[in-house]
Amino acid sequence: MNKNILITGANGQDGKIILQKLANRKVNFILLDKNFEKKIRKKNVKYFEFNLKNKKKLEKLFKSYKIDIILNLASNNPNYGQNNYLKHYLENIKNLKSLVDNSVKYKNDVKFISCGSSRIFKKKNGLVNEKSKITVNDFYSKFRIETNKYLINTKRNNKNFDFTNVILFNHDSLFRNERFLIPRIIYALTSKNRVFLNKIIKENITMDFSHAEDICNALIKILFLKKRINNIILSSGKKTYINDIIKYLIKKNNLDLNLNYEKIKKKHCVIGNNHFAKKILRWRIKKNIFLAAQEIFKGHKKL
Repeated sequence: MNKNILITGANGQDGKIILQKLANRKVNFILLDKNFEKKIRKKNVKYFEFNLKNKKKLEKLFKSYKIDIILNLASNNPNYGQNNYLKHYLENIKNLKSLVDNSVKYKNDVKFISCGSSRIFKKKNGLVNEKSKITVNDFYSKFRIETNKYLINTKRNNKNFDFTNVILFNHDSLFRNERFLIPRIIYALTSKNRVFLNKIIKENITMDFSHAEDICNALIKILFLKKRINNIILSSGKKTYINDIIKYLIKKNNLDLNLNYEKIKKKHCVIGNNHFAKKILRWRIKKNIFLAAQEIFKGHKKL
């Protein structure tokens, strides 16, 4: 019998990429999100449009389908310029608990994959791994840490509950929501918004960036991995400067833009050590953030 895979937040970047790659596999997909722009018409793909906070509809879904694997991509994620997550914190917590409780109630031997964030790390410079210390830095990291504890406790009380915490770093693709940083930079480049671009350049933003397709390839491997793992980092393992991405796009697309790169303060960032993921998943990075940025640029130009 084909496995039933529930993907929450399925209309986001990662959900779209994973569905594209797996739509023809012998598995049944149950896709959940608040709304979908496009739908693939296949017998093994079913769509449900409602918010996770709708407990009645969520429970009905679990009653109707025996879920084998849950890939939880749903949450109110941070984006550039947004600092206040207090209004999302309680909702995120409640939604996650409701999802976990239903999975245990209706099928104890479920595999639950929770996608977290690198914002949880205490260290702010250099390499971090799966054993690095974590701390509450803001409401978003608090949500991630508290829900992770809830999942660990659920696993302790239910031996057949297989939980994996996937720690994600920044990753982008053509499917990236326009409210995030790189799509906003590309819009500024095409509209020649020098004020915004010079502001970004002055901040000298430095992060561990990946091509989302590489990250999704790893997530797919985790979906079907037979061995149980507790924590795993998916990252590029490299430090990338946003300013280098801006320079690359200007040169690659012959843009006539003179920007101010002078008097920039040096910045550090936390970098994900992806050695464990490469070893346990036999995963290899094939693309990079510069390719992703160019793909987003070309996609934006077609609109």
